[in-house]
Amino acid sequence: MFFTLNTAEMEVLNNKVNLQFEILEGDYLASLQYRMRKETMFLMHTKVPETMKGKGIATLLAKTAIEYAKERGFKIAILCPFVSKYLNKNPEYKTLIDREYHQPD
Repeated sequence: MFFTLNTAEMEVLNNKVNLQFEILEGDYLASLQYRMRKETMFLMHTKVPETMKGKGIATLLAKTAIEYAKERGFKIAILCPFVSKYLNKNPEYKTLIDREYHQPD
């Protein structure tokens, strides 16, 4: 998937071997790790190197992962604090939350 962010085009890859969404910028890799259990995508941890911070990359990773789950009919379970904050700012995705793992707000 390609996205435009801060006037630069960025490609977000779904690395299905390492179970993470990735953005590569030069020698630096930002990632959002996930795991699957049945039809639920667990969003585990977002990692953005210092040199890539402040560009909206973590936000792009979160949005991409959630949209990926939505397009495939998956529920989501949030373990990553950044993704949790993203979800609070974007309540339209709250219908995707798997209530087996999360209590209603």
